[in-house]
Amino acid sequence: MTDVIPYVSRLFIYPIKSLDRVSVERVTVLKTGALKGDREFAIFDESGHFVNGKRNQRVHALRSQFNLETNIISLFVQRTKDIATFHIEKERKALENWLGEYFGFPVQIRQNLDMGFPDDTVASGPTIISTATLETIASWYPGIDVEEVRLRFRANIEISGVPAFWEDHLFAKAEQTVDFQIGNVKFMGVNPCQRCVVVTRDSQTGETYPNFQKTFVVKRQQSLPEWAERSRFNHFYRLAINTRLPASEEGKAIVIGDKLQIFTR
Repeated sequence: MTDVIPYVSRLFIYPIKSLDRVSVERVTVLKTGALKGDREFAIFDESGHFVNGKRNQRVHALRSQFNLETNIISLFVQRTKDIATFHIEKERKALENWLGEYFGFPVQIRQNLDMGFPDDTVASGPTIISTATLETIASWYPGIDVEEVRLRFRANIEISGVPAFWEDHLFAKAEQTVDFQIGNVKFMGVNPCQRCVVVTRDSQTGETYPNFQKTFVVKRQQSLPEWAERSRFNHFYRLAINTRLPASEEGKAIVIGDKLQIFTR
């Protein structure tokens, strides 16, 4: 690891869970270890379940643009021209009505300022992946480019300056963590993230790529670095790193260009 200099090359937050990302230059850490504004809002059905790509493929064709300064969200359906714009706080009911009409059932928008709505509430910090990993995965699938892979896997922090799957340094055996730092922000690497059906689908249309998961599992196993902690792979449908951040990191910022340094392994 001494011959590489990992650094943050991209930062993404997803203001509304399951909808489109916002690229940022810097992001602040909350007391829970989550990133400010990431998955702060989520769409729920009447049964209290998330409306997301796992449950409803119509999510994939829904495009969104979120202005972090004004809290204005613009929505449109893929390959259409009609754009609907709402203030997510002042026009919440109108936004819910628009989304309900699109999905075909009533929905509610909920907000969580403390943690957002992460998939993993134990390892609720940002997810991390390397650019080289995304490039390698794109090479496994004819017709899929790096940007499409990036859109499918939806990581928060992208690291450059390292080879593919370098981020597998950031987890250890079960019940152990790897301590590292990005800029002046302390992290604990927890585990490789288990993926779901969403990454098998086109991020813009929801169309399923044939044998995506089967190919991924075979190639991921073949590509797993010799030094990686294999005990964390009860299966090989895992990619990107789940993290936790101590409460002491509240208010600190992660910035494009910040270097990553591992303290223990």
